[in-house]
Formats: sequence, C-alpha cells, structure tokens
Amino acid sequence: MKKLADILKEILREKDIGKIGSLSRRVPDRSSDNPLQEIAIAILENKGVIVRVNEPTTIAWDLEGRQTNKALFAYVPSNSSHLHKFKVIIRGNDLREKISQSKCPYFIIDLMHWDKHTEKEKKKVALQASQSYGVIRDYLWGDRLALTWVNEEFKKLANFPLDKITSYEGPTAEFLKKEGIDEVVLLDPWAEKDLSKEDFSTGAFIIGGIVDTGGTKKKTTPKIGEELERVGIKVKRRKISLRGDVIGVPDRINLILELLLKMVVEGKGMDKAILEVQSPLHAKWRLRKELPKHKIRFLIDGRKFLIVEKELFDEYSKWLNIRWEDFVQVLRELEFVALERKRIQHLNKISIPRIINGKLYRVILLKRAEMLCYNC
Repeated sequence: MKKLADILKEILREKDIGKIGSLSRRVPDRSSDNPLQEIAIAILENKGVIVRVNEPTTIAWDLEGRQTNKALFAYVPSNSSHLHKFKVIIRGNDLREKISQSKCPYFIIDLMHWDKHTEKEKKKVALQASQSYGVIRDYLWGDRLALTWVNEEFKKLANFPLDKITSYEGPTAEFLKKEGIDEVVLLDPWAEKDLSKEDFSTGAFIIGGIVDTGGTKKKTTPKIGEELERVGIKVKRRKISLRGDVIGVPDRINLILELLLKMVVEGKGMDKAILEVQSPLHAKWRLRKELPKHKIRFLIDGRKFLIVEKELFDEYSKWLNIRWEDFVQVLRELEFVALERKRIQHLNKISIPRIINGKLYRVILLKRAEMLCYNC
C-alpha cells in the first residue's frame, strides 16, 4: 500500500519532474517532515495544482522530501491571481485517477457503542476521532477514514470536517455491504491472534470507537464482530500486542490508527510501530508488570528488600519508551531498589538462601555499620 505522497511521486516521475517548489506560504509547512504529502493532499482536495513556472523557485523539495532550490515546477493555490500565467501540469483528477487504480482499505471507527459512554467519555471519543482525521492525512487521504453509526450528538462534538472523511449514519454492516466488502479485520484486544501481514489484504480495518473499557463497556469490542457476522460478513479478530501482551500498547483510537498505518502502509513490524507511537505513560504501565519478574528478595539484618538489576533499564528502553526518570518512578511505586549487577552478585555470594513463608529469600546477617557499607 502506498502513501498519497508516493502516488504523487509516481506522477512526477512519469513527467520527468525531479523536484517541486511552492508559490504558497502555507503549503507545505516549511517545517514539515513530509512536504510532498501536504502538497498531495492540497491537490487532491482541489486547493491547488502543480504548474510549470517561468522562473526557478527559491525553495524546493526533491522526491525524498529534502529541501533544495531552483525548481521549474511548483505548487500554486487554486485561488492565486497568478495561476493563469502558468501551464498546469498536475490537477486533482490526475491524483484521483491514480488512486482509483490502487486498492486501499477503509479504516473504520465503529461508534455502535456511543450511548454507553458518559458525557465526558463522548467528548474523548470525538477528540480522538478528530485526531484520527489528522493521522489519516499524514499517510493516505481523508475518505479512507470512515466513521459509522454517526449520530447528531457526535456531529455536534466533532471538531473536524466530516465532509472530508467518509461519514456514515447507518450500521457498519450496511456500509460494508454498500462498498462490496465481505471480509474485515476487527482490532480486538481480547482476540487470540496477533495482526500480521497476511491480514493486510482485507477491505477494511475496524477500530472500536470506545474509550475506557470498564463498566458497561467491558469486552464490547467483540460484540462489534458478532453484529457483523450475524449478517454474513467474515470477521478476522486480531490484536496488536507488545511481545505477547496488550499492556503497554496505546489504547487511544488515534494512536491505534497510527500504529496500524505504520504497519499496513509503511510495512513496519509490530514492536517497532508500537515503540514509535507509545507514550511514556503506556510504557510505564508495561514496566510495572515487567520489573516484578526480575525481583530478588533479600533479608538483610532483619529488613526485607526487593532488588532488581539497574541494567534492566538498558534492556527495557530498547522496546519501551521509557526514560531514566520513568524507570526510577516505577521503582519507587513498586518499592524496589535497583543495584548494579556486580553488587547483586556480591550480595548473592555472602547470602544464604532460605524459604520464608513460602518465598525464597537471600539472607544476610550484618552489623548495622556493615549494612550501610553495602548501601542497600
């Protein structure tokens, strides 16, 4: 699957255009990481075209998005008073024709369980849907994001242009049948199988429009699949997990969409996609579960200590977005002590293993002065 920017690049290469400038102050944003995507979106939405200019532009971008200069082709806004001076090379219809030749799935946010949310939660759903609109435009284009079961209450809360996505007031099943889609992937944290490349050829990916999975919303995502299967749509339930566990996987709708796009569009592995999207908050949730697996119980001069290796920070920071301060915070919450591996090895040598209340402890008998020396 290709980004919209990649589709624009194909058209540019076909026309032997190696770099492109802009006569707009707003498109693309000069600090943008993906200027060609911004230009492509603007062209697709008929906000501008690419023309051959009379004099080379001062600023331009090559087809890899790197800034350069002196381009003879440039993006010009449709409302520019100078547009008539130039020969138009690429219009929105050129992009639409290319898009029609590529198979691109829908990414659906299913709002079937909207009424199970509190007023505060509904605002969160609307906000995350709005942020999802921004995410889809970073990779594809607006109408690939579909919202189903859209009602008047959601429309009032939605702070983004619903006419630039695919907004459907009816059930998801009805929308899928209308689009001729009979098989979908439902992202379900309770699914048995992980999402994999074999699932990417589906016609649609469905994300439950659900925030806070407690209370009446517990395990509501599988019900979305049940509703679709009831009318004959094949549902592949898949989960996104981090090394076999959903703890630590972002749970906001827009973040789920982003890591899904990183996998499906950019071809990144699941762990890498999660690492790029994961916030320190989600990383700490996972760290709280991981660290207890490594604790060693010490009984030093009658005091109990739960000790882990300080080097675990280096190990976990490779696949969790944790900073040193996050590691220290979780240690304090768990009431753990982190010591260097060499020091732990020394403590093991001078300790005696004992089973106390069914648990293994490393017992060290020291005078108080000696205990302070070990700085435990």
